[in-house]
Amino acid sequence: MKRFWDDAAVAELPDGFGVALDGRPLRLPGGGGLRLPRRSLAEAVAEEWRRAGGTRGGEASLEELPLTRLIGTAQDRIAPDPAPSVEAIAAYGATDLLCYRATERALAEKQARDWQPLLDWAALELDALLRVTTGLMPVDQDPASLAALRRAVVAHTPLELAALGVAVPALGSLVLGLALSRGRLDAAEAHRLATLDEAHQEAFWGVDAEAAARRVRAAADVALADRLLHLARAA
Repeated sequence: MKRFWDDAAVAELPDGFGVALDGRPLRLPGGGGLRLPRRSLAEAVAEEWRRAGGTRGGEASLEELPLTRLIGTAQDRIAPDPAPSVEAIAAYGATDLLCYRATERALAEKQARDWQPLLDWAALELDALLRVTTGLMPVDQDPASLAALRRAVVAHTPLELAALGVAVPALGSLVLGLALSRGRLDAAEAHRLATLDEAHQEAFWGVDAEAAARRVRAAADVALADRLLHLARAA
């Protein structure tokens, strides 16, 4: 889209904060005005719009507005009915990446060393004891553990659910996503753990350009989700 504004600024609202483009309220694709609970989050969104497209008349892309897009998802799609998002995110617990270990000894040892502490954390912190298997055959998880993971997801606000909805698929792990949300991991470490298998294989077979590009995109998604989680909770 063509940049039609000169400046973006935080606007105080009766129930929070918004963003104004040249004094006019920023509206989301659904037609509603942007409403944010924290000034720090509004400042971050305003900064996206200050930079997008450079100057008036420049080409601004949605890729330059990642926070705005996620917040729009939270406000327009998740907030009216969080249940579908909760179910979609919680479903990853049944096939969590950390529960599937390699048959190759060296890789299995790395997985046990780096992944098991996160599963132990989930058992202690979330009351979700997950079973581990070798290979790709599905392992049935205890319904009580899956219910505990779902409760952990339900506890998130729409903004936080929007962040998890990006991070969990990118990581392939609900446990890693919840550890990120609760500050147990930062974005870089969560992504490293999620790509442990690929890094191990590349050490032997070299870098696959397509796989490397996917990892870069996934890392960006996880970093964006982590940023939204922090901004949504900042004072």
